[in-house]
Amino acid sequence: MSGLVRTVLGNVASEDLGPTYAHEHLLTRPLGEQVRDDPDLVLDDEQRAAAELRSFVQAGGRALVEASTAELGRDPAGLRRLARRTGVQVVAATGHVCEQYWRGALDLEARSERALADGFVRDLTVGMDGTGVRAGVVKVGSSLDRVTDTEARVIRAAAAAQRETGAPITTHTTAGTAAMAQVQALARAGADLSHICVGHLDRRLVWEEHLALARTGVFLGYDCVGKEQYQPDAERVRFILRLVEAGHGRQVLLGGDMARRRYLGAWGGGPGYRFILGEFLPHLLTAGLDDADAQALVVANPASFLTWRGA
Repeated sequence: MSGLVRTVLGNVASEDLGPTYAHEHLLTRPLGEQVRDDPDLVLDDEQRAAAELRSFVQAGGRALVEASTAELGRDPAGLRRLARRTGVQVVAATGHVCEQYWRGALDLEARSERALADGFVRDLTVGMDGTGVRAGVVKVGSSLDRVTDTEARVIRAAAAAQRETGAPITTHTTAGTAAMAQVQALARAGADLSHICVGHLDRRLVWEEHLALARTGVFLGYDCVGKEQYQPDAERVRFILRLVEAGHGRQVLLGGDMARRRYLGAWGGGPGYRFILGEFLPHLLTAGLDDADAQALVVANPASFLTWRGA
């Protein structure tokens, strides 16, 4: 498996991925007590998901990470159908998000670290939920401003699964907070920091924090692109240019985290899956990013991150 990317249709060479979004959601039905009653978070229509993926392909997209875990109502068989239908290379996730999403849905507090790790390894190597569809990335997360005890156990289990399989780890930060605490917890657990993407950092654009994270060797997930209610895209552009100038351009990953109906064109919302390739990347070029660095953001960087390494 070393040197390959694991998609829902099987393993592919990293150079065959093409333009890739690092954090998205296609099919979801959140189960946690704090989120289960929000219809905007329910993405349960494969027709609409396929239409959104076709707009992604028309914009030049070829692959994406579908970051829905069990508590988000992941649908491995549905992802396999969508990949076959649209030709998009979909990388699915095992792991867990954070207590906000699993509370009332999964009793993770009762699961040992070893049991959690065994479940992640099974999803990565055998298949998820009896479908035979294998995950290609492990997801972990943290609460607002802190990593709880159970979240820390999930993080340690993910690190163990990474050591055993060579799979990458992607993270959820709540509003961009507790990012360094995640990295420190992963480091203590023996994870490969150069094979981790810390997500949603563009929810909290504090330069000193992002530079410190980059210096640890992790990938930086700027994966809320287009969500102007959190941060202006102009600020995302400015921070990416600064990271490139500081020598960390090969650690930046882009995505939209389009986990709500109101973000998706197929549901009558926006900006949709066309936005990053069709509008945000041209904004970066206009602001002074050169073509090679722009292509790295969507091709070389995600390919490097998603490629499994020797375990």
